[in-house]
Amino acid sequence: MDTTSHHSPVLDRFAAQEAIEAAWADRTLLDQPETQTAIEHVIEDLDKGKLRVAEPPTEEGGEWTINEWVKKAVILYFPIRKMETQEVGPFEYHDKMALKTDYATQKVRVVPPAVARYGAYLAPGVILMPSYTNIGAYVGEGTMVDTWATVGSCAQVGKGVHLSGGVGLGGVLEPVQAAPVIIEDGAFIGSRSILVEGCRIGKEAVIGAGVTITGSTKIIDVTGDEPKEYKGYVPPRSVVIPGSITKSFPAGDYQVPCALIIGQRKPSTDLKTSLNDALRDFGVSV
Repeated sequence: MDTTSHHSPVLDRFAAQEAIEAAWADRTLLDQPETQTAIEHVIEDLDKGKLRVAEPPTEEGGEWTINEWVKKAVILYFPIRKMETQEVGPFEYHDKMALKTDYATQKVRVVPPAVARYGAYLAPGVILMPSYTNIGAYVGEGTMVDTWATVGSCAQVGKGVHLSGGVGLGGVLEPVQAAPVIIEDGAFIGSRSILVEGCRIGKEAVIGAGVTITGSTKIIDVTGDEPKEYKGYVPPRSVVIPGSITKSFPAGDYQVPCALIIGQRKPSTDLKTSLNDALRDFGVSV
């Protein structure tokens, strides 16, 4: 089974983008070898970390740049692949996508039965406990993906992040202009947290167990005299726990989930501090 793509000479990135944009507008072009080669080049570059679906800002406080054409390449990769049976020890799979291989060379630790698809980048020092990482994802150096955590398609995870057990990072492919889920360097994501719809978690933030953040979730900073509200964004070093707020419906007033920023991570809680240690500063246990 062919698990990687090797093409020579290297395709010019501008030419690849042109070919992919053309195929996006006219799917009949997917039958042409040059179009398939362009798509395969992009997936290979994603797999090796040479290309990213989203690129971090070049200066502090800047915005991430979304490479829509790269997301289009990921979407167009599916129809040019054929179903194959793959055998991995006692396991059998039947899918269009190959799995990542050669982890020793990449200096990535993978605990059975963790799975990462070809086209996802795992930096040196990444540890995959039994978990799933989808195509287009980027996982930075030294990050831990704990047991049964899911890194969705195109999710961007920084360096030194801890994704605790059962964390779900949503995948975002379409619409292509939508931002992927972004977890910046040093963040600690608590067990069974769900982060979807292109939300962004700032550097070294601490997300308590069971927090759910979508693109429309209210994230309320309750540390000051007046609440300060964010949507889909947690500022750096924020400590966040689950909360609820009252919302009025035709049938009456009901509680709906929100996320509460209860403080800032203290300098004393370094990047290896557990979630409970970080929350203990605020008298909260989860």
